[in-house]
Amino acid sequence: MCCFVPTPGTPVRDYEVAAEDRPAVQKRTIGVLMASTIPAGMGLAGAFPVTAPLGKELTGSETLGGLTAACLTVGAALSAVPLSRFMARRGRRPGLVAGWLIAGFGAGLAFLATFTEFFPMLVVGALLIGAGNGASLSARYAAADLADDDTRARAIGVLVWAGTFGSVLGPTISTGPVTSLADAAGLPERSGPYLLAIIGFAVASAITGRLLRPDPLVASGGTTSADSPKRPSIAESFTKLWSVPMARLAVLAMATGHAVMVGVMTMTPIHMENGDHKVRIIGFVISLHIVGMYAFSPIVGWLVDRVGSLQVIAAGGAILFAGAQIASRTEPQDRTGVFVGLFLIGLGWSFGLIAGSSLLSAAFSAEERTTTQGASDLIMVGSGAIAGLASGAIVEFSSYASLARWAGIGALILPIVAGLLLINRRSTPGRRPPPEVVQSTAG
Repeated sequence: MCCFVPTPGTPVRDYEVAAEDRPAVQKRTIGVLMASTIPAGMGLAGAFPVTAPLGKELTGSETLGGLTAACLTVGAALSAVPLSRFMARRGRRPGLVAGWLIAGFGAGLAFLATFTEFFPMLVVGALLIGAGNGASLSARYAAADLADDDTRARAIGVLVWAGTFGSVLGPTISTGPVTSLADAAGLPERSGPYLLAIIGFAVASAITGRLLRPDPLVASGGTTSADSPKRPSIAESFTKLWSVPMARLAVLAMATGHAVMVGVMTMTPIHMENGDHKVRIIGFVISLHIVGMYAFSPIVGWLVDRVGSLQVIAAGGAILFAGAQIASRTEPQDRTGVFVGLFLIGLGWSFGLIAGSSLLSAAFSAEERTTTQGASDLIMVGSGAIAGLASGAIVEFSSYASLARWAGIGALILPIVAGLLLINRRSTPGRRPPPEVVQSTAG
């Protein structure tokens, strides 16, 4: 039986958990998070393949089409810090529910935009859908709240892996059966994916709100009680990230992978449309890319726990480089190179995300963890947003090949930095994070 240790202001049925009871609570937490991230991932991934083409259709501009899709990432960046600070006060469950409900409302606005053909409504809808992405990213940290040092990366990897099902099925269903049903019902062809997103985010919110009890952040003692010290400001959270060497590396790994992934993926649907590929083929490419992002996550988490974060981060940068170079050499009318390139980019992203998330979670105490995680996600998703915003202009004024080529070259910073740290012996081989990672608020 769990040991109840109520804290002031804690909602009913949320409580801190004794150390001996953590494994059982952690197992239940992972199960609930997996069940909720699947429909949320389906909603987000289902909306992605149609957003850039719809923006281009409404405006006649590839730049604005890319801008619209990038708003999915911008919304995640804008929501990262507010969601993390809300979670620091109230717990993971209320924050996840709020993020996914906001995303469902945004999907509703995008759905209406397909009828009204009002471009600003689509932009606002995409921004709000991005809040669902921000919530889904926070869920990986919820999986780590109750994990110990030896299993933290694997817990994150398993949760990221669960996103495979929804995120792979999302584009395939939304650009296939759902689009066909919308057309048969007399709805705009591109409205179906947004209807799927509304349902997916609603289901995720309902599962989390009802079943994520006890709240993992409350159970780990990471929320603010009435007599707790004041939470650090946003500026203080960024300062803490910068002050810890391995936290800096963790943020660099996640931000670089996200920028490469978002920048190339944002313009891939338009690149393939220019080659006269059918929407189902485009959806399949995105699905294969998402397989690379999520399907091997438990193995990546095991690698991090076994061989260390630095080695996995270096490998991730090399994989990102290879994938981007392959995609850059694929003509619009061809597809094999895009299949392989996007898959590898997704796999490289997974290496950086899981290794970086584990390294960051180990770097701070439970009280500091949530706000620094929010600041880190802001940097990570913000880098992706910048890459997504720039990708349309790069393609319009240069080419998709240039976009992918330079994105891959940028990824080489990861093996360079991680290699230098390994050479300088600034990390300790093995499963545990290096000693300089662990910091305390007292320091």
